[in-house]
Amino acid sequence: MRIAVVNNFFPPRVGGSAHMAASLAAQFAEAGHEVLAITAAYDEAPAEEERDGYRVVRLPAVKMPQIGLSIDFDMSFASLRPGNWRRLWKLLDEFKPDAIHLHGQFFDLSWLAGIWARRHGVPALLTIHTLLISDNKLYGGVFRLLDAVLVRPILAYLRPRYVLLDKLGVDYCVERYGTSDANSEYFPIAVDTGHFAKPVTKDVRAEHGIGDGPLIVSLGHVIPLRNRLPLIEALPSILDKHPGVRVVVVGRVYHDAFLKRAAELGVSDALVVTGPVPKEDVPAYFAAADIVTHDLNGGCGTASLEAMLSGTATIASVTEDNYPGIELRNGENVLLVRPDDSEAVARTVIELLDDPRKRALIAQRESEMVRSNFGLDVVAEEHLRTFEKLVSEADVLR
Repeated sequence: MRIAVVNNFFPPRVGGSAHMAASLAAQFAEAGHEVLAITAAYDEAPAEEERDGYRVVRLPAVKMPQIGLSIDFDMSFASLRPGNWRRLWKLLDEFKPDAIHLHGQFFDLSWLAGIWARRHGVPALLTIHTLLISDNKLYGGVFRLLDAVLVRPILAYLRPRYVLLDKLGVDYCVERYGTSDANSEYFPIAVDTGHFAKPVTKDVRAEHGIGDGPLIVSLGHVIPLRNRLPLIEALPSILDKHPGVRVVVVGRVYHDAFLKRAAELGVSDALVVTGPVPKEDVPAYFAAADIVTHDLNGGCGTASLEAMLSGTATIASVTEDNYPGIELRNGENVLLVRPDDSEAVARTVIELLDDPRKRALIAQRESEMVRSNFGLDVVAEEHLRTFEKLVSEADVLR
């Protein structure tokens, strides 16, 4: 098959959506399929390159301005650059994809490629990565309005088959976009197991002067949906029991409420904020950690699953039925707390630090659970089977 992978976010940009799109594209190519990845320009990345057996084309893009709001995010829009509509459709005309994998329901490249797919009768899968929700009532209302008046009508026209990654995403898409079993696939997040099989060459503790004390790593961009506040508010209790604890926050800080709260609670000295790090350094941060906790506002994303895979005890905040068809057992093969529950975070962290044997056992079970259910090879094969089915059905209709 010829498969076009389309995502505004793509390496060298860091982030779960970017890494998942690139990893799946590489798996499709390794399986013998011809793959074209189309994305938005980013920093100094080349306009075109070959990587991991497939072609990447980056279209010129306009970067969204940072205006000081807590919802600021590093996004670029290709549709705003003159000629990009024609460039994208020409790329697809020349490539002649049998199927298209779209990433992100509110990205302009997904919309443009989806329009092309609809007009040419080419099946499209659309993976929903980020949900337009916020605890802030104003932002939440704006997001709901955008979903209702813009995103949903566009998706109704595109008529993709949805890839939903977890229960939260399923519930959200049913409410906001009217999805159902009839137009959806339930695939988990894909985790690149090979990336964590490589030897660790970076000494994170030495680089940040942390020493041998207990270390909590929290990896991922700091945004309102992952604000780190439950961890910060748990820190006074944790430090009372384990005063040598340090917390390393890894990722770009778009929302700094956690820093202000840390200052209010007098725990700033326990924090190290690194900013974003290259993908190849991520395993070293997990290897250095005693505990990883990233998703505490409701979720269990790529970074948390990668941490589990790496063999480090990882705390997340979803329910045991979060992944359809995958059995999560809290305290056995996963560590779960209620969203925004700082007391539960403190209690769980202290229990893990008090009992290294229990911590190691749960970490091992988490790693086995992720490897069996979320491995990139497993998830890519599910995608390919779906592509083959959709292409076959499209051929019948032609």
